[in-house]
Amino acid sequence: MRVPIIAGNWKMHKDVQEAVSFIKQVKNQLPPADQIETAIAGPTLCLVPMVKAAEESPLKIMAENCYYKNEGAYTGETSPYALYQAGIHHVILGHSERRTYFNETDELINKKVKAALTNGLCPIVCCDDTMGRRIAGKKVHWVVSRILADLHGLTNNEICHVTVAYEPSWAIGTGESADPDQAAEGCYLIRQTISDMYGDEVANNVRILYGGSVTTSNINALMAKNDIDGVLVGAASLNPETFLQLVHH
Repeated sequence: MRVPIIAGNWKMHKDVQEAVSFIKQVKNQLPPADQIETAIAGPTLCLVPMVKAAEESPLKIMAENCYYKNEGAYTGETSPYALYQAGIHHVILGHSERRTYFNETDELINKKVKAALTNGLCPIVCCDDTMGRRIAGKKVHWVVSRILADLHGLTNNEICHVTVAYEPSWAIGTGESADPDQAAEGCYLIRQTISDMYGDEVANNVRILYGGSVTTSNINALMAKNDIDGVLVGAASLNPETFLQLVHH
């Protein structure tokens, strides 16, 4: 049985004080982790104080990104080894904003996924389609090549520690969410691709999230779909009350 996940991605929002205040407001109002997992990805500067603030609560603190090397002359990058040692056990990789603004390729993301797993981090691997490709009639089949490339070379044991997030880039930060059927189509296709790569048993245990303009108004319809195991939320996760409404949908 796949445990649902409600995960917030703050992106480049909140300073340390704001982040800690948020954690303290929500930490005692969350369901047990065996019923529904809750997680927040914050800016790197905030992560260690967030981990401390979330102690003795089910809330997991995630990194928004990491590099594929543990150390070296890589100015400005974040080591997956250092993240794990700091108490971070999850990291978002391949977000469409990283692909678009920082020119991250599937080859680079694949390296990051492998480095994260080697260091004990569980990656949330994002993949998307574009409105242009959907309008052109290609629907979400583009995500197949993304999954094949981003997860290339992983073992059956490693893939069990991966969560995939289907995030149509045209829905992120636009207020235009994919309708539940579109979202379910993307998640189903991802699961079928993983099944082709690793078999049905593995695919049925991998959790697949939807992300892209998730709100308190559409979360129930999204979570009702069989192949949607949770959501990766952007703007709606910035407010403690709204985040709690999403968690307790």
